[in-house]
Amino acid sequence: MSVRRILLPIVVKIGGSTLGSHDTTLLDLVKLQQDGTEVVVVHGGGNVISRWMQRQGIPPQFVGGLRVTDAESLEIVVAVLGGLINKELVSLLEQLGGRCLGLSGIDNRMLTCGIANPELGYVGEIQEVNAAPIRAALDAGYIPMIAPLGVHKFDGSENAGKPLNINGDTVAGELARELQAERLVFLTDVAGVMDGGGRVIPRLDQRRANTLLNSGVAGGGMIPKLQACLRGLEGGATADITDGRHPNALLDCLQGRATGTTITAGLRRRS
Repeated sequence: MSVRRILLPIVVKIGGSTLGSHDTTLLDLVKLQQDGTEVVVVHGGGNVISRWMQRQGIPPQFVGGLRVTDAESLEIVVAVLGGLINKELVSLLEQLGGRCLGLSGIDNRMLTCGIANPELGYVGEIQEVNAAPIRAALDAGYIPMIAPLGVHKFDGSENAGKPLNINGDTVAGELARELQAERLVFLTDVAGVMDGGGRVIPRLDQRRANTLLNSGVAGGGMIPKLQACLRGLEGGATADITDGRHPNALLDCLQGRATGTTITAGLRRRS
């Protein structure tokens, strides 16, 4: 399949049931890299984290689509995201012929955070993005595979320098904004953004996306996805939320053949 050369980076968030389901996402990523497209990948792993928490007798809890992370849960989150899942994905991409470098938002203080909400526990709210490690990996010909973890700002508090959990969708949106990505693609396990009647909305602009958030039509895990799309738009990206369970979902999305939801600013930033 021929892929149009994309001159600016794209940011791809993989997660949900697409993660480890033997679909074509990793093959699509390798194809893009071989065609010269700079790709930054943010991975999730919520289902795996929940399974490990349940093994330890810790019931998963969520508030507004974000995982509540106490001290015990944080150890599991860091181990699963930064270790198990990240390195498994790097290994799989390399086996398929890609060149990949596993990173997390902790490395070189890529994502410096404060505590988002005491109710959520050790969940980071991104305050500063250091894109230098990502840029270095791209310039060296690697796909950066990024685990959504951050580091608490060095503010002299008891949490200073502590690893923090961050929602992967949020990380993808912030990186797309910082990198001024051309595209921001969420490969998920739903067909797209739904209206009040359960139908997929093919296109949204900023105003309609905010309306869905403010009205409560968008709920649960769709909240951070839409919020991340809006952040990505600030850097000039076109954002897509599409069903990653279909073969070639990523390549189809980038070529305008996706069946999910495309979110735009309403005005094109680039000619």
